[in-house]
Amino acid sequence: MTNKNLADLILPNITKTIDDLRREYPKREVEGEVTRVAPSPTGYFHIGGMYQTLIDNMIARNSNGVFYVRIEDTDSKRKVDDAVELIYDTLKNYDLMPNEYQEKDRIVGNYGPYVQSERKEIYQVFIKYLIEIGRAYPCFCSKDKLDEVRERQERYKQRTGYYGPYSTCRKLSIDEAYERVKNGENYIIRFKSKGNFDEKFRFDDLVKGRLLLPENDEDFVIMKADGLPTYHFAHLVDDYLMGTTIVVRGEEWISSLPKHVELFNTFGFDLPKYIHTPNIMKKDEETGKLRKISKRKDPEASMSYYKEHGYPTLAVIESLMTIINTNYEQWHTNNPEKSYLDFVYDPKKMSASGGLYDLDKLINISKTVISKMTKEELCEKAYDWACSYNEDLKELIDRDRDYFMNIINIERCQKKPRKDIAKYEDIVDNIWFMYDDLYESRDKDFDWQVINDKEEIKNILDTYMDKYFNIDDKDSWFNGVRDLTNELGYCANMKEYKEDPSKYKGSVADISTVLRVGLTSKSMSPDLYEIMRLLGKDRILKRYKNI
Repeated sequence: MTNKNLADLILPNITKTIDDLRREYPKREVEGEVTRVAPSPTGYFHIGGMYQTLIDNMIARNSNGVFYVRIEDTDSKRKVDDAVELIYDTLKNYDLMPNEYQEKDRIVGNYGPYVQSERKEIYQVFIKYLIEIGRAYPCFCSKDKLDEVRERQERYKQRTGYYGPYSTCRKLSIDEAYERVKNGENYIIRFKSKGNFDEKFRFDDLVKGRLLLPENDEDFVIMKADGLPTYHFAHLVDDYLMGTTIVVRGEEWISSLPKHVELFNTFGFDLPKYIHTPNIMKKDEETGKLRKISKRKDPEASMSYYKEHGYPTLAVIESLMTIINTNYEQWHTNNPEKSYLDFVYDPKKMSASGGLYDLDKLINISKTVISKMTKEELCEKAYDWACSYNEDLKELIDRDRDYFMNIINIERCQKKPRKDIAKYEDIVDNIWFMYDDLYESRDKDFDWQVINDKEEIKNILDTYMDKYFNIDDKDSWFNGVRDLTNELGYCANMKEYKEDPSKYKGSVADISTVLRVGLTSKSMSPDLYEIMRLLGKDRILKRYKNI
């Protein structure tokens, strides 16, 4: 009995060779790097996945290369319905669709299928070859036996795994393995390692730098009982056939590098370059210490969080860019009119220890992004978001789109635009006082500040409307406020007031606050003149009379 007999018994329908597949998937003729993002459809799209997708996309764009998506769905037990659709919806939402991908029945690109569960026979061609050359074998160990071995290793403080004296099925003769397969025993396929754990090898990671790692000596699983490969083996086959030149993945995969290096060396394939991205960190609210952002603990770990709350996609991207490269913020400051797409990613300028992802920073970035939108752009984006997530905002825009745009345009078209909206979800809470029905229905806490005597407030408002109200233009309006200030014994000149406040009842700022709070209930609001101009005299008079 030979290894080929065993291979034919295990995989009788596999007749293609690796050379056949190489002809089907010829070496790419591409100028730049070939990158891929390879999400698993096991739930929502993670912020870490977006982080790596941005890097993949930039590397391919910077080098005039190819960026593709491969869906890694070989773990059928963890697969979640509609997860693939959610992945592509996210990529579309952030304008990060790749050059090559597979969505439903549509394949874009010549190196598909781009879904691992549809590549089963491709993997088995490579697995059959390994069995034929004696570098893979069937393992019949039950889960209970493997658990028993692990418990023993842990009890004696040994390294866990299927290696050395613990790789019992490795010792089976070809004849015995053949008979057990033929008799219908359950099995998986393991790789037969030739490594020595006590020997080290050097490996250069594009972010982590020079690493010193132990050789792999573990006979790890390469084909599961369902005939599909493990991640380790699928990585070898797919990235070889698809021509990936740079693999971007989380630093948790560094410990698997010895396995992957041995696999690539066994086949004589060139190893791709690797970028093992550091973890995205956040400050724990309870301990104050930095920790890895968690799918279980942190709602912001899911990309759906940002969509549901109405953060502009550009703001989320910009916030991630600040931890992707340490020099991005300086570059952005020096190139305020350029897109992040103009930035050239450099793995050497990525922190090897992890990046702090701060929601406060995202909020500040988002305020800046929204402040730079035109009123038409903000209205369109806010409306699109509101149609799915906020009926109140949708209704306000539907009422009178032009009026809404005029409200959000206050202090927008100027050198230093107002930055009071961090996300679309904030809009209603920032403009509700511009709508009479909302103003009347809401509970209001009038923030009068310095002047809080009700009779004095009433006198200020009545005198203003009777004698000084003028919204024809901003100069006339401001002169009216100054004249009101002087008539009532307050100081219209702030410099004079600061020199001797005791000479006056207060300042023009205090008068303006009364006028502002009487209209909005807030002591802080957008430009008061613009608010008055949009509300008009009759609506202003009605509000002041009801104070």
